[in-house]
Amino acid sequence: MTTDAQNNYLVITASGEDKVGLVDRLSSKITESGCNIEESRMAVLGGQFALIMLLSGPWNALSKLEGQMELLGDQLGLSIIHKRTRQQERTQPAIPYRVEVVAMDHPGIVRDLAAFFSRNKINIEELQTDTYPAPHTGTSMFSVAITVGIQADVHIPTLRGDFLDYCDDLNLDASFEPARI
Repeated sequence: MTTDAQNNYLVITASGEDKVGLVDRLSSKITESGCNIEESRMAVLGGQFALIMLLSGPWNALSKLEGQMELLGDQLGLSIIHKRTRQQERTQPAIPYRVEVVAMDHPGIVRDLAAFFSRNKINIEELQTDTYPAPHTGTSMFSVAITVGIQADVHIPTLRGDFLDYCDDLNLDASFEPARI
């Protein structure tokens, strides 16, 4: 892409009833408009399809796509929201770490984890949760995978120890390791 395209970004979020071909039709429209998918996350949750995408392109290609969003949403049966944005700027480099937690399911696990990172001024960059029945017992289990960005001036061994102690106090099995990129 051109330098001009690298400075123009659009985020779209969409959700609706899941059906075969949604990603094909949506990505085709994006490509036909002259835009590029930079990053995306998509999932089927229950019977609902959900996505968030970061698109780049020349300002006129993004404008063209924005003008087609309402009709495209109607055609695909999706509620689509779009917003212009910019590439994320980091004032300090952040080291990506991967946090994984497993526990018997109960309300408040995500809140407790988010509170720990917020208190320590650490940004949660990605978070994914799931519930599943435990083998043999069928007990409802909860798992969460989080990617956090840790500033270079943070003493990671101390943070890691504090986090694992915090999880032990909450009866959460946890790991805290550098992210494999």
